[in-house]
Amino acid sequence: MSQPLASIHPDAQIADDVEIGAFTVIHADVVIESGTKIASNVTIMDGARIGRNVNIYPGAVISANPQDLKYGGEATTAEIGDNTVIREYVTINKGTTDRDKTVIGSNCLLMAYVHVGHDCVVGDHCVIANSVQLAGHIIIEDYARLGGVVAVHQFVKIGAHVMVAGGSLVGKDIPPYTTAGRDPLSYCGINSIGLRRRGFTPEKINEIQEIYRQFYLRGLNNTKALDKISLELRPSKERDQIIHFIKNSDRGVMKGYLR
Repeated sequence: MSQPLASIHPDAQIADDVEIGAFTVIHADVVIESGTKIASNVTIMDGARIGRNVNIYPGAVISANPQDLKYGGEATTAEIGDNTVIREYVTINKGTTDRDKTVIGSNCLLMAYVHVGHDCVVGDHCVIANSVQLAGHIIIEDYARLGGVVAVHQFVKIGAHVMVAGGSLVGKDIPPYTTAGRDPLSYCGINSIGLRRRGFTPEKINEIQEIYRQFYLRGLNNTKALDKISLELRPSKERDQIIHFIKNSDRGVMKGYLR
């Protein structure tokens, strides 16, 4: 169901019940699944793969070419999962040959003026507030929250259930379950409020907190802190997830709070 003033390429694959507003432009190599609503003045370019019940607001540009001088026109995609909301003037660039796609998960909210660069992967249930800028190749895991006007350096990884304070400059990886803020960016404790909202028990929250006490607050270097955590704290999904994230960080993780 589209407005007569929309421009839709006949080769685009669009479910019959998709709503499309006036002056929206949809290119040929596009797939849009059932229940999605696309407002006026949206541009959806070749390579877009949009799931069910997605809501895209005016001015958004989906699957534009990467802002990467090495990009040579390869066929890549920008994928948006089910039930995600894309607010006004969000820009999502498609992938390059590095990952071949940019991915936004399901049940996410990208607020106005967010930019998602090429080859980013955003997990499910993420909230990215107004004017957040994501450079290329960034990974954001499930349930992360980024406050307004956050800028994230290319190749950074942000762990699951993380909260990043508004206005932060993120140049290092942020381990799961933590809160990041201050300048320079540093550890501000665990995201206990977010964890409680998502059903984590007080015992599990205390367990996560103790892991980060050992890592950030005991004055140990990263290797010794991880050894201590592995030896002295009982195994659990969360403990092993944190250890794996830190050990496999390419850019290094954010520092503890420096007074």
